[in-house]
Amino acid sequence: MATLIAIGYPDESTATAASQEASRLAKDLIIQPDAIAVITRDHEGKFHVTTNHHAVGGGATWGMFWGLLFGMLFFVPVLGMAVGAGLGALTGKLAKGAINKDFQERIRDELKPGTSALFMVVEAVTPDKAVEAMSKFGGTVLKSSLPKETEEELQKALHGAGA
Repeated sequence: MATLIAIGYPDESTATAASQEASRLAKDLIIQPDAIAVITRDHEGKFHVTTNHHAVGGGATWGMFWGLLFGMLFFVPVLGMAVGAGLGALTGKLAKGAINKDFQERIRDELKPGTSALFMVVEAVTPDKAVEAMSKFGGTVLKSSLPKETEEELQKALHGAGA
């Protein structure tokens, strides 16, 4: 099972620095480098999203996942993406409780104007290791385990049916 980890920071720049560290540590932490995203909220309240993604099998990207997630959480359209049939079904699954309401509310509460957050999808064998490695940046850790069924659907949508 994968775990979606969000770490909120009280400023706009720390999440970016933390994402660079997460990218360097990706191999040891069992984080796919593409499964890292940063969202900042400037002092005017506008959201800015940075992802580390590239195209994968079937032409889908982690960027589409982040677009779905951030669109659902903050009503932020990311990258003007078009949602295909597989990801459209996944959107409904995410919205219907794959990411619990408490986690969603805590993320929304955490991202006030002038703050940022780091998001990572981490394999269940090492989420604590990932959090420990990122602890030097401080922040508020929010975690949400993705149900196995949703994780499998996500992998199929992102990497094709053979993943």
